[in-house]
Formats: sequence, C-alpha cells, structure tokens
Amino acid sequence: MKLLLASQSPRRKELLSSLGFEFEVVKIDCEEIIPENIKIQKAAAYLSDLKADAFRRLEEDEVLLTADTVVAIDNQILGKPKDEADAFKMLQNLSGRTHQVYTGITIKTARKSITETDVADVTLDKLSDEEINYYIQNYKPFDKAGSYGVQEWLGMAKITSLTGSYYTIMGLPTHLVYKILKESSLI
Repeated sequence: MKLLLASQSPRRKELLSSLGFEFEVVKIDCEEIIPENIKIQKAAAYLSDLKADAFRRLEEDEVLLTADTVVAIDNQILGKPKDEADAFKMLQNLSGRTHQVYTGITIKTARKSITETDVADVTLDKLSDEEINYYIQNYKPFDKAGSYGVQEWLGMAKITSLTGSYYTIMGLPTHLVYKILKESSLI
C-alpha cells in the first residue's frame, strides 16, 4: 500500500518519517470551517474527516492520512492566529493556565475510513508581555493552533506540565497512527 500524507506541516512529515513509514506528501484544498454547534472534543476529528473527504477518490493501493489540531480553553477553540495581535491575545489567554490540545486523524482507503482523536492537557507558566513578544517575533507561530509549538522555545521554557502524548500536542498522535496502520494491516 502507498501511504499519502495530506499535510504541509513539517512537524507531521518529520514525525511520520521517524515512525519508519515511507510516504508521499499530497495537497488538499479544503475550506476548514468548524460548525458553530460542534462539541470541542469533536472539532479536530471533524476537520480531519473534512480534509479526507475533499481528497480525490483513492486507488485500491492507497492509504490517505489527514490530521488537524485544535487548542481549546474556556470552552473556546483557538485556531491559528490571524496576525501578531491575535497571537499575542491567544498566548495571554493561555498564560498561567491549563488548556487542551486535540488532534484528530483520519486514515482512509478506497473501502473504509477510520477517525480517532487524542487529547492532551497542557499547563503553561505565567508569560510576561516581553516573553510573548519575544516568542512571536522569533518563532512566528502563525501556522500553529493556539499560537505556539510545544517543540519550540515556549514549550521548553514555559510548559510546566502535560498529561497525554507530547506528539499529539505537536500535531500527530503517533501512537494512534502506528496502531491503526499496523493493526489494520494497511501498511
């Protein structure tokens, strides 16, 4: 079977490669709009499914992997920031608090589709305005849900605890991907 990764994320590419899988990166054009009434716990899976459904019809020897990550706090989803001001506001909101990171994955073949979601709780230490500005200026977190990357300075310097998979926070619950691909004998 030929594995197709529908993600432009360098983190997802690195993680899937580190798992030992060979794959081809494909592009999906899909407007990622979350319905207003969706439960936060289901949003990442919804977006992952949406991407998988937007892809062309799969050949019999192809397996498609899509993923999406959402950050949530106070019953609100924090997506990717629109600009520096939006990133600053998100990071201020996360400062000194615990939030959830949900990553949904969809693994689809011509005959079936499996979608799973993993969640991790992340607690950040207090962030000063200077620290937030430093992070935004030096790491440009505009392609990251919640305006931060766990593997970057903010994660190293300010995460005081996490419960769940580090890789889920990075954007790909590797344990679920491996389990589904191996147990389903898809790869």
